Amino acid sequence: MLFSALGVSALLAGNALAAPAPVPDGGVGVRPNDTAPVYHTMTDFDFQSLNLGLNQEWIELDLFNYGVERFSAEEFASAGITAEDISLIQFMANQEVGHATLLTNILSYGGRTPAKQCKYKYDFETVRDFVNFCQRLTRWGESGVYGFLPHLDSRPSAQLLLQSITTEARQQMIFRQLSGAFPMPVYFETGISQSMAWTLLSPYIVECPAENPHIEWQNFPWLSVTNEPSLLVDGYEAAITHNRTSLTEPGRQVTFEWDAPGKTTGYNSSYNTTVGGNVTDLTPQYAAWISQLNVTYTPLNVTGNNTGFTYQPGGVVFNTTDDGVVNGTMFIALTDTDLYVTPYNLSLLNDHILAFGLYQAD
Repeated sequence: MLFSALGVSALLAGNALAAPAPVPDGGVGVRPNDTAPVYHTMTDFDFQSLNLGLNQEWIELDLFNYGVERFSAEEFASAGITAEDISLIQFMANQEVGHATLLTNILSYGGRTPAKQCKYKYDFETVRDFVNFCQRLTRWGESGVYGFLPHLDSRPSAQLLLQSITTEARQQMIFRQLSGAFPMPVYFETGISQSMAWTLLSPYIVECPAENPHIEWQNFPWLSVTNEPSLLVDGYEAAITHNRTSLTEPGRQVTFEWDAPGKTTGYNSSYNTTVGGNVTDLTPQYAAWISQLNVTYTPLNVTGNNTGFTYQPGGVVFNTTDDGVVNGTMFIALTDTDLYVTPYNLSLLNDHILAFGLYQAD
């Protein structure tokens, strides 16, 4: 709608006479007299959480550039990935420059030293392996931030991190599409603890500058699903979406191998894996399926030295047929108890974990 100059003046004059819009009781930092936001860490919890996030951004920057440089246009095309798609991956690398700069600026307050980029190792050999690894890595990168975001003492920093992690959520969905997967098979995205995210990230970091701050989060022993389904075996190529059959189903037997604690991991060989602080018996009792809004436990059947199996649980988050509690690229832990936790206090499960890993449910 177009207004004359006189009409606009009249509208502005009317607004000047209007009462201020009311703000409901409650809320933090939403009124003119509230303390002005300062975008820096306030506690060690803030620093260690955001520094872990920065390490995640650095590997994503390296990974996306590495994949674009390593594979030829012909190799990408054989996986159904066009020149435009390659350009999108390169743009996602540029996004990581912005994310890493943002977190570096926040973490540098008070003369502290944020992490610098490191050297990394990857275990993929083909384009399809590359995009599948990207969708898995961005899964724990996204979920790792969701887990700690509401617990940060610095709410202004949390706001900025929120605005970067929503971009990473889009990256994860795009890499699922490039993998030939259904792009978003869940109603809710999972949040995990910092220790869970660091466990999944640390094996891929080889060497870092000596001045990088030590990451204080725990590394759990690695959990491998030895019969894990693959997104890549059935020939689906990159597409906006595929109405593909689910990779898994309730009642499926899922087999595991897991490491004993005490294994060296992480960069500069400076980290070791440990079990949760309340664990007194190294024989796990349950598999904890961490997905959407739920942690669902199934009994673990131990079959040998750090081997065992369980059965994939059924159930839905709400009363719908396509909202299974086990779905998507999700997380699984072996625990000594079936502790009741919710999305907000999931980190309480850390003290009961004997091994942790990913599960490609769909």
